[in-house]
Amino acid sequence: MGKRFMQPLRIAVQWGYLLFMVYLGVEFFRFVRYCRSGGTASFVPRPEGVEGFLPISALVSLKEWVITGVINPVHPAGLVIFLTIVAVSLLLKRSFCSWICPVGTLSEFLWKRGFSLLHRNYRPPRWLDMVLRGIKYLLLAFFLYSILVVMGPEQVTAFIYSDYNKTADVRMLDFFLHLSPFALGVILFLTLLSLPVRNPFCRFLCPYGALVGLVSMLSPAKVSRDGELCVSCGVCTQVCPSYIPVMAKRRVHSPECIGCWRCISHCRAEGALEMKLTGRKVIVPGLVFAILVVLLFWGGTMVGRLTGNWHTAITVEEYLRLLGR
Repeated sequence: MGKRFMQPLRIAVQWGYLLFMVYLGVEFFRFVRYCRSGGTASFVPRPEGVEGFLPISALVSLKEWVITGVINPVHPAGLVIFLTIVAVSLLLKRSFCSWICPVGTLSEFLWKRGFSLLHRNYRPPRWLDMVLRGIKYLLLAFFLYSILVVMGPEQVTAFIYSDYNKTADVRMLDFFLHLSPFALGVILFLTLLSLPVRNPFCRFLCPYGALVGLVSMLSPAKVSRDGELCVSCGVCTQVCPSYIPVMAKRRVHSPECIGCWRCISHCRAEGALEMKLTGRKVIVPGLVFAILVVLLFWGGTMVGRLTGNWHTAITVEEYLRLLGR
């Protein structure tokens, strides 16, 4: 597959996952409506994939798994999805952010529309950009310290089996269904900011992105530049959504690289930019990279299903009790 087809392919994968997640959200809404009706509405099975939106619960589950060696049955799919995203990032850079994440999909759509309207995207001054990027790492450090260090084994178990955690997925749904004025204002602000600025939430605020970015630095697949073939046109640097100076790099090690292939796709010198394995001259073809992203993400969820760590042990009757009161 030619490199020029990588962006249409990636965008198709992005929007395919986005539509699938919208489907999951609708099905979960119908399940919650059934439970809150006391069982009088039409029954729809709970889609386990919604647990992917519970990263804090997944992090607590990870700690219990490390302590006990057992994945808890409350939100097992959440931990499976979390570990799958980390594994994808370890092998294929932060490709989850640019190929699968719905926030990344919508953010990219907005800054591209902003470019069409304003004929450019704006980048904060370098010093301010560095300060703002530090926010997501501070948030990540806060969550890691609070959960992995402060919480003891008894607190972890108590949290996992609490009614609060059991209904964490419902609380997330309610958050978006009944946005407070403050939350609505923040979302509108980030939406508008995403028009002139590329991926502001992902770049400055997302602790999940901070985590997978750090993990991705260990990835064997990295964008590599051949200085002899490069014509120093600067297009790769211009199109990078993460503002990485690709033209000045021999290999891109930055945790901000989201594996989107935009630099490679837009490169004007054939062979100057490639995705290569560390320590080898092995080139990773674009189609192979795309297939691996999809297969690894899908495969992780299948491993969860096959090992019995996917479906929650919370019965429909218990959901009726928790949501019907």
